[in-house]
Amino acid sequence: MSAGEQTVAGQAGTMTVPVEEAVGMVLPHDVTEIIRNVRKGRAFKKGHIIRQEDVESLRRLGKEHVYVLSLGPDEVHENEAALLVARALAGEGVGHSAEPSEGKIGFTAERDGLLKINQEALFQFNMLGELMCATLQDNTPVRKGEQLGATRLIPLVARRSLVEEAVAGLQAGIPVLRVLPLRQAAAGLVITGNEVYAGRIQDRFEEVLRTKLAALGASVVQVRFAPDDPGQIATEIRSCLDAGADLIVTSGGMSVDPDDVTRLGMVQAGAEELVYGTPVLPGAMLAVARIGSVPVIGLPACGMYHGITVFDLLVPRILAGEQIGRRELAALGHGGFCRNCSVCQYPVCNFGKC
Repeated sequence: MSAGEQTVAGQAGTMTVPVEEAVGMVLPHDVTEIIRNVRKGRAFKKGHIIRQEDVESLRRLGKEHVYVLSLGPDEVHENEAALLVARALAGEGVGHSAEPSEGKIGFTAERDGLLKINQEALFQFNMLGELMCATLQDNTPVRKGEQLGATRLIPLVARRSLVEEAVAGLQAGIPVLRVLPLRQAAAGLVITGNEVYAGRIQDRFEEVLRTKLAALGASVVQVRFAPDDPGQIATEIRSCLDAGADLIVTSGGMSVDPDDVTRLGMVQAGAEELVYGTPVLPGAMLAVARIGSVPVIGLPACGMYHGITVFDLLVPRILAGEQIGRRELAALGHGGFCRNCSVCQYPVCNFGKC
C-alpha cells in the first residue's frame, strides 16, 4: 500500500487513493454533481478512466480521494445489487431502468392503473439497513410512464449473501410494487331526489359522474332518474342491471333526512353486504354494497360540490378488483381529511394516503 492509500472501515477490499494519484484508474461508481436549483445528475459514469484534466473537476465536486475496489467472492457492487433487487421488487405492470444511475434503479408504470404497495414486505426489506426502496403511496392512481419509486444499495459494496437473502425473501411473496389494471366498467347511474325528478332543479350529478368515470376508462350505459321512493329507486337500479351495467352508482339521498331513502332502494334492488358511512371528509355518508357480483356505490351530495371525495379514493380500487367493506373504509380515516386546496393537486397530495 502506498503512502497515499487508505483502507475504508467496514468495506473489505476497498481502498482510497488521492485523486491526483488516480489518473489512469477506473471509477468504481458514478460521481454526482449538484448545482442548487439547476441540476442534480451524473457527472462521471462508473467505468470512466480518470484523465489528468478530470482531476480538478473531481476536486470541484468535493472528491479528494477515489476508491480502489477489489471485490471478494461474497461481495457485490452497488450497481449489481440494485439490479438484482429491482427485479425482485417489481411486479406486474411495473418496469425498471435497464442500468443504474448514481447507484439507483428507478421504477415506472408500464400501464395506466392503480399502484399497489406490499407495505409489510417493503418494511421488512428496508429493515435490512444496507438496502433501500422508496415508493409512492399505496392505492395511488398512476399513468403509464409515471415514476413509482427507486431502489439502491446504500454502501458502495455489500455482502452478496445479504443481497441474495433479500431477493429470496422478496420472491417468496407478493411483489412490493404492482400496477393493477382497471377494468373498463359499464356503469349505470341512478339519480335520486324529488327535486330533480320533478324538474324543480337541474341535475348536476350526471355530468360529474360521466367525467370521473371516463377518466378511469369506464363508460355509462344507462342513466335513470327516481324520486325519493325506495321501490322506484330499486326499479331503476334493476333497469340499469338489465341494460348490462356492471357497476351501479346512485347519487343523492344518503344523509339523515326523512326523505333520504336511497339506501332502502339499494336493499330492495337486492344489495347485500351494504356498508354505510366512511371516516372521510368529504364523503362521510357514502355507502357501498353488491348486487350479485356488481358493485353498488351510494354517493352523497358532496360528490356534486367537491372536486375530489371518497368516491375518487374507492372507485379505482373497485375497478382494480378489490372488495370494499368496513375494514377497508375504516382504514381511510388516516389521511381521509381533504384540505380543500384552492388549486386541487390530487392525487399529488395527502388525501386518502395513510
